[in-house]
Amino acid sequence: MIKRGIDLRQIKKLIESFPVVAMIGPRQCGKTTIAKEIVHDHYFDLENPRDIAKLEQPQLALEDLEGLIVIDEIQRKPEIFTLLRYLVDNRPKQKYLILGSASGSLMKQSSESLAGRIGYFHLGGFRISDIKHSREGMKKLWLRGGLPRSYIAATDEQSLLWRENYITTFLEKDIPQLGINIPAKTLRRFWIMLSHYHGQIINFSELGRSFGISDVTVRKYMDILEGTFMVRVLQPWYVNMGKRLVKRPKVYLRDSGIFHSLMAIESREQLLTHNKLGASWEGFALECVCGSIGKRAEEMYFWRTHAGSELDLFWQHGGKSWGVEFKHVDAPHLTKSMEIAIEDLHLAHLWVIYPGTDQYKLSKKITVLPLKDIPDYWQY
Repeated sequence: MIKRGIDLRQIKKLIESFPVVAMIGPRQCGKTTIAKEIVHDHYFDLENPRDIAKLEQPQLALEDLEGLIVIDEIQRKPEIFTLLRYLVDNRPKQKYLILGSASGSLMKQSSESLAGRIGYFHLGGFRISDIKHSREGMKKLWLRGGLPRSYIAATDEQSLLWRENYITTFLEKDIPQLGINIPAKTLRRFWIMLSHYHGQIINFSELGRSFGISDVTVRKYMDILEGTFMVRVLQPWYVNMGKRLVKRPKVYLRDSGIFHSLMAIESREQLLTHNKLGASWEGFALECVCGSIGKRAEEMYFWRTHAGSELDLFWQHGGKSWGVEFKHVDAPHLTKSMEIAIEDLHLAHLWVIYPGTDQYKLSKKITVLPLKDIPDYWQY
């Protein structure tokens, strides 16, 4: 089993600080495995009929328990959120670790019921550090994605088969269980079409015309895929400057393996000759860096002007602004766009992430950094 020490330490730290901790992330990303590694006193899995029966009367089942109580797939019983507020306020010997696969509804319910009492942790797929910063491991992680069963499959063929079944189960079982009534074939077609926009600025009207649906329906489908951690919608950063700035979002499929499955890319050889090679690598590298930065999704942006200057990833920390560019090239060089981004956004530093092996400076504020060498926690 591949150990996920960084995620485990961060979750334990949150448990020390909050009476309730929510670990959220896509299905099959390893939430249950990590939760079972943490010493707990009681475990309820809301996919297990016995545990569902136990929680038919949740207050009777929970109020006399002590210690750390884990509730898996909590989005299936949303009425528990209100009860948790009462329990943590009146049962000081109780703590809760709740696991969920639907961010939108889970966040809304928990933030309303448990404001000030809950800490959140987003669990994605494997990190580069989980595979020991190995170049071969990174190539496999890029092709297969970070979902554990996809990554550890014996062969690329078995990994692909697992992902294809994962997509089918997600559409035919998981989505309906969230109370969403959209035909699986319709959402699959939309997801495949969306994969062609991977790494691009998205025009909802254009996408709607292509798919034969309204802007409102496009946004609804996007919200579903974003809320179940399948898609990252990166909003543009803009302030009141004289330049004309792009104000539409960019879209990425969060797991590179799922993206490759939807694009019918079955092997590394096919990937390296595919016209989406650059976009695939950018999305993969972006997810790796976002996990290292540790910011919430809504705290990260991209920046682009209509004149062509751009920055792939922008965030603020410690009162300063920071940026990352992703380049699938052998040796990145200094560009005018980078210099403009440094000046216009007042960046404290800009990193250029690429798939090579050497780290070097392009200027005082610009560093080229191999993806395999990104830190476990971003250094400022």
